[in-house]
Parts: sequence; C-alpha cells; structure tokens
Amino acid sequence: MGALPRLVATDLDGTLLRSDKTISPYTAEVISRIRAAGTRVVLVTGRPVRWLARVYDQLGQPLPAICANGAVVYDPRTDRVLRADPLAPDLLAKVVRRLRAEVPGVSFAVECADGRELRYEPAYPLRWDRDDPGVRVVTDPADLLAAPAVKLLARAGEQDPDAFVKVVAGALAGLAEATHSSNTGLVEISAPGVTKAAGLAWYGERHGITPDEVLAFGDMPNDVPMLTWAGRAVAMANAHPAVLAIADEVTTDNDSDGVASHLATLLPGTGTD
Repeated sequence: MGALPRLVATDLDGTLLRSDKTISPYTAEVISRIRAAGTRVVLVTGRPVRWLARVYDQLGQPLPAICANGAVVYDPRTDRVLRADPLAPDLLAKVVRRLRAEVPGVSFAVECADGRELRYEPAYPLRWDRDDPGVRVVTDPADLLAAPAVKLLARAGEQDPDAFVKVVAGALAGLAEATHSSNTGLVEISAPGVTKAAGLAWYGERHGITPDEVLAFGDMPNDVPMLTWAGRAVAMANAHPAVLAIADEVTTDNDSDGVASHLATLLPGTGTD
C-alpha cells in the first residue's frame, strides 16, 4: 500500500466516535481532506441504518455505510439500501428455537426493514431507542419472527461478553454468525457468512478495490473479520485484546482522535499534523 490507500474503512463506536458518541471537528476535517485527496471512506458498523443520522450531522458529509455487521450496505445520498443479507424468517425461527433450548433466560430483539425498525419481546431489556417510532414491543412470538432480520440481538441477563458469545456461537455453529461489540453481554447474530469483512468485500468489488488497497480501523471483536481482510489493520489503543492481537498497528484511543491522528500522517506534507 502506498502513502494513501484507495479505501479507508472505519468502525464507529469506540473507534471514530468518542466515548460521548460525538465526532470531533478535527476528525471530520481530516476525513474531508482524505476524501479530497482521492481516497474513499466508508463507515463499517454494527449500528442499524436508523442510528446514522446523528453521525452524518456531525461529519457534515454523506459517507456510505456498511451496517448491521455487514448485512446492509447503505447509500445516504439517496437514502437507499444497496444490498441486504438478512436472516430469513425460517432460519431466524430455527436460531431462536435453538437458543431458547440451550441458553437459560435468553431474550431477543430483531433489526428488520433493513435496520429501520426494531422489534423486541417483553423480556428483552431495551436500553436504547425507547422513543424511536421504528421501535416496538411484540407480545406475539410469531411477530418477532415474521420478517427477515438483518440482525438478531440476544441477551440473558448480565453476562461476561466474551464468555457469552462463545456459548451462543457454540450453540449456533454452522447455522449463523455470532459476535459482540459491547461490554454489556449483548450478542449480535447474523446470517451465515455475514460479517463486516463480507460487506466490505462486496463494497470493494463494486468499486474495483482489492483488500491490499484498504486501510481499516476497529476496536471490538465484530471488527476482527474486517481487520483481517483489509491490507492494513489499525487497532485503537482502547481496543479489545482480540483486536490488538491481529492489528498491524495501534493508534491512540477514540477519545484522542486516534483515527484522524493516524490518517493525518498519510496526508502529503502534513506529517503528524
């Protein structure tokens, strides 16, 4: 890879966003300069589409996004989903049945309508989105499984996230993908083969970009497939040990504008900026 990659792929929470969920003006400025130099920038996140508006407001630029851990590719300029790879209702039902049988106290929510809506069962502890019009509780279990879901969310009380994801992944081996991106015991489940790497590979192929031309930033286990796929992987200083173990480089933490600090060193004539 030369001084500037053809594509920069960055996670959001814990990576581009600071702990208070804001993006600094400095980060927005550096991203603008990287794009002006001819490099594409894509957001690659576990977030659903409906959570992106505030990010775009702070960035001041409509960056394409790969959402729901690779299940959705979104174009904000047209408000259009370019690609979706959801769990079909029959597979979703099979995953839920298996986890109910093998994980005591498990409860579920589903991201549907390409991530513009969330449905959750009464036992699921909703921690965000309470006032979002696209979020609703369903009392009939059939309603939870009626539509394709770009992501299934599973909780079973307070759990060690690394231990819990191993339990869920073991129960779903060969059936679906399981990962996590938080420290709250939330497991995120996708259709087989759906990862951030798969979504990014689809986007790269669409634009004639190969893995060796990609620089990626991340901090949590759901970023590992993307970081492994990319030609150059940069972990945040605040990253999970699994990310630090596979990264080519480590930048400063997300509260210190680690992504922008690293990118600034690649801009011609700016040094560390």
